[in-house]
Amino acid sequence: MVFNHSPFFCFCTLLCFFSLYLLLPRMLDMRYLKSVITITLISLFIVFIVSCKKDNPITEEPNPEFGKVSFTFSHKVEGQPLAVDTFLYTNAAGNSYLISNIQYFISDISLHEAGGAFYTIAQDNGIHYIDSDVPSSQTWSVTDNIPTGDYQSISFTFGINETKNQSNMYVNPPESNMFWPEALGGGYHYMKLNGEWIDTIGSPRLFNFHLGIGQIYAGGVIIIDSITGFVQNYFTVTLPASSFKLEKDQTKTIKIVMNIESWFETPHIWDFDYWGGSIMQNQDAMQTIKENGVDVFTIDTIQ
Repeated sequence: MVFNHSPFFCFCTLLCFFSLYLLLPRMLDMRYLKSVITITLISLFIVFIVSCKKDNPITEEPNPEFGKVSFTFSHKVEGQPLAVDTFLYTNAAGNSYLISNIQYFISDISLHEAGGAFYTIAQDNGIHYIDSDVPSSQTWSVTDNIPTGDYQSISFTFGINETKNQSNMYVNPPESNMFWPEALGGGYHYMKLNGEWIDTIGSPRLFNFHLGIGQIYAGGVIIIDSITGFVQNYFTVTLPASSFKLEKDQTKTIKIVMNIESWFETPHIWDFDYWGGSIMQNQDAMQTIKENGVDVFTIDTIQ
């Protein structure tokens, strides 16, 4: 209950309490009651001090307002749309390479306000799968009701954290094809980026630029029986220049770009001739990918 008394009422009430405090012991001539009366009156005094305030109307919180967001995902090399299965590209190490296909998970997309509050997308357990061969996967129309407001940045997890990354949660392809071997940590690949490069003798070689849970091997012996622990290689991406304002009943379309060349050049130059074509059980290689991935994604437009 909220009291809303006038200042005059509060003053009169307190005056009555004070008079009662002075006169009641004399009227009853029972000195031992004074301590009890003192405690009682002090308690009542505190209650009325807290409850007495200006005679202003009590206003309700305004009804919350919501909008929607939609995400699209595209893949570029040096600012141009990805062209698959053709040796058009050269990385910072001088490797000529092509890309055949890309599949990956992002999760826990969060919209951040200036004061530190944020909203995390909840739809589909907060996980979305993107596949360069499946156009429908490249758009995520989020059904969450997003609180309106000024958002200063967007972040997400590349991959899936250990709580959510559970084996057999996807039973149908293409997501089910992303399974990560149980003996190597289970769950799902964070990414498969597949293609070819031209090696030092001029021959094309396949590469599987894959990221997922890493392993720790006793004595550096890369066999399953020597695994002593696992390494979670998911990481957080904060998109630069990703502020936007969401208004009531508005839908914002946020276009996110994967800049593929960045996987191979910052902060570490990736040399296919050094790392080879398969890195699933090579934690040093996956750590390099993880560190290179932080600046791979940018915003195209927010409309």
